[in-house]
Amino acid sequence: MPQSRIARLTELRRALPIAAALLVVGALLVPMWRITFLAPQYPSTELVVELYAYPRLGGDYAEVQALNKYVGFYYPDPVLVDPNYEVHEGAIRTPEWALGPVAFLGMAAVSLVVALAPTERKLRRGLAVQLVGTLTALVVMFAVIQYRLYQAGHALDPEAPLRGVEGFTPPVLGGYAVANISGFAWFGPGGYMVALAVALLVAAYLCRGTDATVGDVPALVRGWRDRKGDDGHLPGGD
Repeated sequence: MPQSRIARLTELRRALPIAAALLVVGALLVPMWRITFLAPQYPSTELVVELYAYPRLGGDYAEVQALNKYVGFYYPDPVLVDPNYEVHEGAIRTPEWALGPVAFLGMAAVSLVVALAPTERKLRRGLAVQLVGTLTALVVMFAVIQYRLYQAGHALDPEAPLRGVEGFTPPVLGGYAVANISGFAWFGPGGYMVALAVALLVAAYLCRGTDATVGDVPALVRGWRDRKGDDGHLPGGD
């Protein structure tokens, strides 16, 4: 590869999408989502369930499933692959879970294609399309996950030991309670990596009109701080 082409990859508008692609691929190796539970059966500890972008659970998923069975709430059935947990016959079916890696690898591939765009016009257009496409894909994923959580929370086993529990909807992010068990869902390490990747894509889009490189970042930061200082916005200013 000619030296000039290698140098182009150090431009922020190209280097940032490459970094975002690496983050998205790396996120597949760690939990995307993490839920902590408090239950009177475990008074001295929190139970944690970690979910990956493909049908795999980590943490105390066996203990939490034992608690969930009291109200008839079951982990979903990914249908297309065998997960690392026991699937109950009453579980809702979520075949799209097995396709999670395809979506994330696709986003990473698009990032690399955009970073290697041969002309500035194609690069600028690619950065815009990529950002919109990535945000759209993630919003759709969140919507699908939330819908599946609604389904699971409203398909409680009527033969469960604890009767009379009304349907509920666990949030993708946030807290909830059912019977005497409370849970709180938030990003796992992979979720934070994907969020950082999106931030890098936003930064790349904002840099679409400049050929500033990674090596220019310190000077850009100093220039930004100097301008803020002149405006009196830094601590100690007027």
